[in-house]
Amino acid sequence: MDKEMDVATRARTIEWLKTEIVDQVSRLFKAMWDGSAVRIADSLAGLIAGAYVLGRRLGVPYKDLDKAIAEKLARLKQEGHQLEEQYRDLSALEEHIRKR
Repeated sequence: MDKEMDVATRARTIEWLKTEIVDQVSRLFKAMWDGSAVRIADSLAGLIAGAYVLGRRLGVPYKDLDKAIAEKLARLKQEGHQLEEQYRDLSALEEHIRKR
């Protein structure tokens, strides 16, 4: 019985985190519409934090997620992603991650 309740609790937590991420996307879009830099930053922070915690709940340690992000950025750069070609955004993010 306890194991079944634990599985149900974990499933509910994952579902709740999914709704939190969707809520943060909604808040981000509203903040963009209003042009509020403070609310944009807050929404992006919530979205990123929610993604990290959801990953952890799904069995992906934070360190592994960081590594996957670095690998993704390197792959996108190698493929000539438009944001890299035009703005060097991926290199800037890669450098930021490396420095922290």
